[in-house]
Amino acid sequence: MQYKPLFAPRVHVPSLTHIVNHSLSAYHHFIKRYLHIAIMLFVSLFLLNSYMLLLLLQKHQVHLAQQDIIDSLQMTSTIGSKYNSQSHPLVLGALDPGVELSDGRAANLKRLLRKYNSPLYDSAEYMVMKADQYGYHYGLLFAIAMQESQGCKVIPPGSHNCWGYGIYGDKVTTFTSYEEAIDTVSAGIFKNYIQKGLVTPDAIMKKYTPGSNGSWSSAVHFFFQKLEE
Repeated sequence: MQYKPLFAPRVHVPSLTHIVNHSLSAYHHFIKRYLHIAIMLFVSLFLLNSYMLLLLLQKHQVHLAQQDIIDSLQMTSTIGSKYNSQSHPLVLGALDPGVELSDGRAANLKRLLRKYNSPLYDSAEYMVMKADQYGYHYGLLFAIAMQESQGCKVIPPGSHNCWGYGIYGDKVTTFTSYEEAIDTVSAGIFKNYIQKGLVTPDAIMKKYTPGSNGSWSSAVHFFFQKLEE
């Protein structure tokens, strides 16, 4: 014998309002979640693009710097080839009798020393005076200083030695002033080079810096050319 329940179980039927609210809540959760993902993706892409632009900018700057170096080397090579191919090489240990000693040589030196921000600026007249005293080209010490120390900007601290003169190994020759250095270097160049017939940049290089592959002479030629501009 089967018995029927006196009361049928109550089935809960959600109301339409409840269904709508639940759907809206799920929709809002969905939107919030994927909006967060979209923002993170946008930020990541923005940072990636910024990084790529920075790399491109750095690469461009490196390319420009390399091009400047190449142009300078080509100019130096051209100037060196020009002088090396001349039937009369640049002679540094001889004075041209047609040159007046009251010309603008010191002013010309100052023009370049100022351009290169060299501390030798105030010693330009003294350099010309010593060149006349020992009979070598007035631009020789300038050109060597530019090659050896960027015009006296890269030297052992307090040494006043812009010419790499007497510097080898742990030995560093120092001077109390630029004038003392100019005195010593001028006398040394006259005694050890000019009087021995070493009167061209190529000839001087072989004794002054025997390890050079020719770049020293080319650089000296380059700065002599600057004096003519």
